[in-house]
Amino acid sequence: MLTRRDWFRTAAATGAALSLNPRVLGAWEGRAWKGQDLISRAIPSSGEQVPIIGLGSSATFRRVAGSGEVEPLGEVLRTFVDKGARVFDTAPSYGDSEEVAGELAAQMGFSERIFWATKVNVARGGSADPAAARDQIERSFGYFGVDTIDLIQVHNLGDPPTQVGILQELKQEGRIRYLGITSTRKQQYPALAQAMQDYPLDFIGIDYAANNTSAADEIFPIAMDRGIGILVYVPFGRNLFTRASGQELPEWASGLGATTWAQFFLKFAAAHPAVTCVTPATSNPEHMLDNIGAAMGRLPDEDEQARMVEVVEALPPAPRRRG
Repeated sequence: MLTRRDWFRTAAATGAALSLNPRVLGAWEGRAWKGQDLISRAIPSSGEQVPIIGLGSSATFRRVAGSGEVEPLGEVLRTFVDKGARVFDTAPSYGDSEEVAGELAAQMGFSERIFWATKVNVARGGSADPAAARDQIERSFGYFGVDTIDLIQVHNLGDPPTQVGILQELKQEGRIRYLGITSTRKQQYPALAQAMQDYPLDFIGIDYAANNTSAADEIFPIAMDRGIGILVYVPFGRNLFTRASGQELPEWASGLGATTWAQFFLKFAAAHPAVTCVTPATSNPEHMLDNIGAAMGRLPDEDEQARMVEVVEALPPAPRRRG
């Protein structure tokens, strides 16, 4: 496999042609030929529309970015952009993800087509040093190579008074378009709910999946009441693919346009009306294509969402880890 340096050199010379399984591409073209557009949602604070499926850069994306062998990530990003997705979620704490994604997008000439969503947090469980926070943000600008970053969120509720204050200044200056706060820890939900009341947030980022629905009761109603958009993290739960392995997808899922378990899980996560975009991470271009497929067809209604939860509850439990 090409090294990071070799891939960038090749991309500059060839345009990094995408090479995917013809069967997968054929399945996509069959859908596109029918004239289906990606389902989109409006950002509550502005009305701007974004496709409901984006791309995250933790997990496998992060691991591959750190390996230096970035060819698959180039294909993932090209698939992501070419098929109409926009929201790319990352963070300084995701290893080399910011830097590699920025370099890849610049090499392939579509930096301006991406909705860049990153984070800031230098609090480390205590107070944030404003200078360090600003330095971290400036590095993100340098990696993405853009004058304006679409969204920066305070990661894991790190010292909101300091770091949200900095983001408010940047928004007033026109350097960022939206600001927010994230948490993927249920024990932080009360603090997140309070922050949603205390600060003029455009977004929150939170965990939500068919086997992890607490946010729908505790957080989503506040977001809808206050006009705050939601990026969904961890939409495959902590173990859904393990539990679904070898199990047949319900036949009725085809009525939603879901043909894989990934699309089934993503459609559930996207279906709640409070959700703006779901950002599953992947380092596999075929998985990226499959994920985008969840933004086609239709989303389940409330009764169908309840039925999807029942399907997930009936899946075999994940094997216990040996300890």
